[in-house]
Amino acid sequence: MSDESNVLVRTEGRIGRLTLNRPKAINALTHDMVVDIHAALEKWADDDAVEAVLLDGAGERGLCAGGDIVAIHRDASVSDDLEQALATPSGVFWRDEYILNAYISHYPKPYIALMDGIVMGGGVGVSAHANTRIVTDRTRMAMPEVGIGFSPDVGGTHLLANAPGELGTYLALTAANINGADAIAIGFADHYLPADQIPAFVEALTGSAAAVSDVIADFTIAPPEAELLAKQHWIDEAFAFDTAVQIVEHLRGRDDPDARAAADVVAAKSPTSVEVTLRSLRSITPDTTLESALQNEFRVSIHFLVHPELAEGIRAQVIDKDRQPKWSPPTLSDVDPAVVEGFFAPLPDDLTLTNGAQS
Repeated sequence: MSDESNVLVRTEGRIGRLTLNRPKAINALTHDMVVDIHAALEKWADDDAVEAVLLDGAGERGLCAGGDIVAIHRDASVSDDLEQALATPSGVFWRDEYILNAYISHYPKPYIALMDGIVMGGGVGVSAHANTRIVTDRTRMAMPEVGIGFSPDVGGTHLLANAPGELGTYLALTAANINGADAIAIGFADHYLPADQIPAFVEALTGSAAAVSDVIADFTIAPPEAELLAKQHWIDEAFAFDTAVQIVEHLRGRDDPDARAAADVVAAKSPTSVEVTLRSLRSITPDTTLESALQNEFRVSIHFLVHPELAEGIRAQVIDKDRQPKWSPPTLSDVDPAVVEGFFAPLPDDLTLTNGAQS
């Protein structure tokens, strides 16, 4: 194992350890990292010496800030041909990433995701589908895609749609950050660990003979009160509409200053992305599987790759950093419903998941 690897893969005692190792990029995922994670998980699934897997991130800033969107920018809008988009590095990355997300959700051993610090986008995909999800007092989680002309992926629409009330819709359309207690309250995490206990927790996992479940119980504590729940009364009412125009109008008509601020936040995001995201969330029912949601997200992602909105959003936020995206169309009221519907059209070569479930 080399410290230069983008994923550090090793076993420590009875634990298979995966450390995302791009700390300068807050461990943003690349295609090679996705392939390495999947290969290690498959190997350990059949290894009786490995009782559990622990995923964490190198550095002090967080588990993972998402996918490598600079790389995605190179593929965005270079062609309006869907077959060409599927063959780009980004198309191949998404396919393998979403297959990994689904595989994680069915992992046969404890898969412990240590969701410390920043956990966004693709970082949510490799952690929030785990069977053992641990947040800390430093956790800052978000699905920020609508701010770059994209839509929540990596199974994020499934997680968001299944959050209590309309909290998931609120988080998707505002790209708001939440803390660890909020993540537990909305079903994105299971356990709360004080960050200063991480070294002792890892040592106990890797160096003791105690049951993994007992180690988790010994170190985790009850989370503080979830701040997000205090807003749920107006969020559930405002975000229940089926168009973003209606949501924004309702928010602006409320007396609550937080609601009016949320209206401005939603209106400033990519109008196309907001409406596509809302359409994705509303398509998910209690019977929708994660695999089905990932299938839908793959279609949406590839359609965004050929749409100018994604290239413009990444340019403004990451490449030029002028924070002045020129969205087209510029307002929610100008978004054509037929264009939104087009993002959900089947692809020439659709995603097939390898865990036995297909669309």
